[in-house]
Amino acid sequence: MWSERDTTPSDIEEALRQLIIEQCGRDDAYAPARVLNLVVVVDREWRGEIMNRLDRVGRYHPSRTILCAVEPDRTTIDAMVAITAVEHPKPGELALTRERVVLDLGPRHLEKLDTIVDPVLVTDIATLVWSPHGHPEAVDALLHLAQVVLVDSVNEPDSAAAVTRARELAGDAYVVDLAWLRSTPWRERVAAAFDPPELRRGLSEISRVTVRHRADSVAAAVLFCGWLCARLGWRPGSFAAGGGRQRTAHARARRGEVTLRLDEVEQPGAPGLAGVTIEMASGGSVSLDRGPGGLKSVRRARDGREQVWTVLGASRGESGILGEGVRQALLRDPTYKPALSAARALL
Repeated sequence: MWSERDTTPSDIEEALRQLIIEQCGRDDAYAPARVLNLVVVVDREWRGEIMNRLDRVGRYHPSRTILCAVEPDRTTIDAMVAITAVEHPKPGELALTRERVVLDLGPRHLEKLDTIVDPVLVTDIATLVWSPHGHPEAVDALLHLAQVVLVDSVNEPDSAAAVTRARELAGDAYVVDLAWLRSTPWRERVAAAFDPPELRRGLSEISRVTVRHRADSVAAAVLFCGWLCARLGWRPGSFAAGGGRQRTAHARARRGEVTLRLDEVEQPGAPGLAGVTIEMASGGSVSLDRGPGGLKSVRRARDGREQVWTVLGASRGESGILGEGVRQALLRDPTYKPALSAARALL
């Protein structure tokens, strides 16, 4: 470990280099991990919570984490650097080490944050930026250094602004949206429901889609609707506020109009979707709802007969969503940007 008050980026870089040299000289069984940089910008008072979340990402832990804690009225930079081993190596084997750099800085540093972070990044590997407490000026300053930006549209009070911001960022970097990842089990199961060839024609018969969501998860529900519009070639209209906690929109499909409805429901626990119902003009429907042990799936035939079963292990849970976000930084999902554009039209 190394720490210093009122330090500079060049001093931090030098200290980090010396720590790595010292570690390798002490025991050559330890090798630095070199896969991903993660730059996190947080409010100082919530630093402990974010560090705890990062500690729980498991095997998807970034190689080097640079955590920038923003403290009001601070004008100088304090730094702490630590190198930790993932595990103790067995004889004849290697063990990976990871680096964590914690910077205490002030709001005045954010617009030029790239000049502080750049010397501390591992070169020639991907860089992911995450700012869970806002600070868009810090993200903008880091865009030319980063290839990926992590956002959570559910955390924004204005879902339209959240979708607009994600779309703007997508023009400069690959965006990983935790609100989008939370809907992955729902999208997978809906796609699987129409995957058998004999059921695929039901896609052209869809007349109504109802998405049930928690009050803070409008963005996740709209992204799900945007995904349907993008994948099925529907032309989305915009949502209008309905009575109570409902919103309704219409999308133009090849064979007519599809009604899209968002229903706000009470849902304890993790944010995201609570249920999805897709109805066909023929009278059949497919429903998915949260339930004990997984998603409760109900398929209703046009004659009223029902099949009910539980899709086990359908979600990683909220504890695993950040780790999945870090993993997705090294992947590319071609369905997100089209869904994001459709969601912007819906809002």
